Amino acid sequence: MPPAHSRLGLLVAGSVAEGLSARLDPEVPIEDVRLGKFVKIVGHKYEYFCLVTDVQLDSANADVLRDPPGDPSSVDAFLRQVLNGTTTYATIKLKPELMLANIAADLEFDEGDLVPRPARTIPPHFSSVSEATVADFERVFGRDDGRTHFQIGQPIDMDVPVCLDLRRFVERSNGVFGKSGTGKSFLARLILCGVINANQAVNLIFDMHSEYGWSAKNEEGTEVKGLSQLFGSRVAVYTLDMESSRGRGVRPAGEIKIALRELSVADISLLQDELKLHRTAVESAALCEDKLGDDWAARLLDMSGDELSAFANENGGNNNSLSALRSKLRLIDRLPFVERSLARSTLDELIARLERGHHVVLEFGRQRNLLAYILAANVITRRLHELWVKKTERYWNTKDESDRPRPLMITIEEAHKFLNADAARQTTFGTIARELRKFYVTLLVVDQRPSGIDAEVLSQIGTRITCQLNDERDIDAIFTGVSGGSHLRTVLSTLDSREQALLLGHAVPMPMMIRTRKYDSSFYSALGSSVGAPEAIAAHARRYEEIFGTDD
Repeated sequence: MPPAHSRLGLLVAGSVAEGLSARLDPEVPIEDVRLGKFVKIVGHKYEYFCLVTDVQLDSANADVLRDPPGDPSSVDAFLRQVLNGTTTYATIKLKPELMLANIAADLEFDEGDLVPRPARTIPPHFSSVSEATVADFERVFGRDDGRTHFQIGQPIDMDVPVCLDLRRFVERSNGVFGKSGTGKSFLARLILCGVINANQAVNLIFDMHSEYGWSAKNEEGTEVKGLSQLFGSRVAVYTLDMESSRGRGVRPAGEIKIALRELSVADISLLQDELKLHRTAVESAALCEDKLGDDWAARLLDMSGDELSAFANENGGNNNSLSALRSKLRLIDRLPFVERSLARSTLDELIARLERGHHVVLEFGRQRNLLAYILAANVITRRLHELWVKKTERYWNTKDESDRPRPLMITIEEAHKFLNADAARQTTFGTIARELRKFYVTLLVVDQRPSGIDAEVLSQIGTRITCQLNDERDIDAIFTGVSGGSHLRTVLSTLDSREQALLLGHAVPMPMMIRTRKYDSSFYSALGSSVGAPEAIAAHARRYEEIFGTDD
């Protein structure tokens, strides 16, 4: 039996499909029971872990409601006490999420019953409902060990760690969602710290606002550390704007330049909105690539008006469409990080670092407009995906563990620009999201408009970490492909605008409403002790070789 002080009440009704109802004990203050609270029900054979999805007031006698007691400061206060828990009472609605063996029952169980699994039955009438304990949280969510589990926050009403299973997290593409100002970027940085510290994947972060690699300011204006400051040489910062990076005191590993010959038709298609291009211009780009080869963009830009007309006539192209395409290509050509040709590719250096297991942050500096962000992210990601596909195919052929590719996680912001319904079908980002982890590449998408992401792609997002959202379409999108989403909509709607999130999906055994872990000096210290302890260093080294192999 659970301790008396943690008991909330007794189970009185319910079903697997509709959820359960529990009657609160009279001494339990109803105002202390919040939506999203994590509770446990002890049955005969199993313990059930549930979320509170509603809190209700009930009465056993309608006459009391027709003539209720008066002001609580009056003589009716005594009447209120008499009625409480007998004629009037409170009930809570519960959504059973997990079940596992009740080891106190001294029964024989299958091995599978000893680990949490989805609830497929319900406990009997009058089973005890209680608050979950620290031990319960550890049984369900695991313990932060610096290797496989990482504390991302705490329950809304308890000071107990809630952890992500990092091994499962890097198996699928994941998302951090929330409206502007809810701290999505800091939450993403928190997660990246866990993944980097545990060596579960190598990371590439497209840092649109230059806030991941080096120091940045949080919503309160306090300066916080970046990944490079926390992990030293394990994280390399590259930039598209060397002047901006040096002006902020950052010493980048290199400046990235992209040659025009790196451009593909897929890049032009993805940039249709930003360049205000008609679909026929994309078709013209395909014609140019087919007829002019890899240097099609530079050759098109160098054509005179007469040469352009001649090219259109000879190849069945539309002169106006080709002219419009050339005009828009000039916008790309004028970007400071785009060059007609390059004697040495710094992009190759960045990719080589990732291959060696280093983590890379690419700062955009003053080139933070969407045209620059989408272009650079798509070109680089396409190169990486092609390389990782080749690595994976080699591993499939050799079956040699030393050929197994290092898992790669790519972080992108403004994800709906890359993964909307049109773009997702033709871009590398959409391909990665749909492939799950087939080629050892996954995405961490950060976005304030999940409704702008293709529904098929959203259904493949493994773990969704959602801060406050107001738009109904965005809320609907979060629960795309999620069974029982209607129960969680109410929980999501109660999130505060800051420091609260709903965890849902592959890396957590059940949905959980949390206060997100603070990204501050206490976190740096905890991270430092995890990284710096001798036994932790040895464990990290073993884990690194286990996942990535050696450089030999």
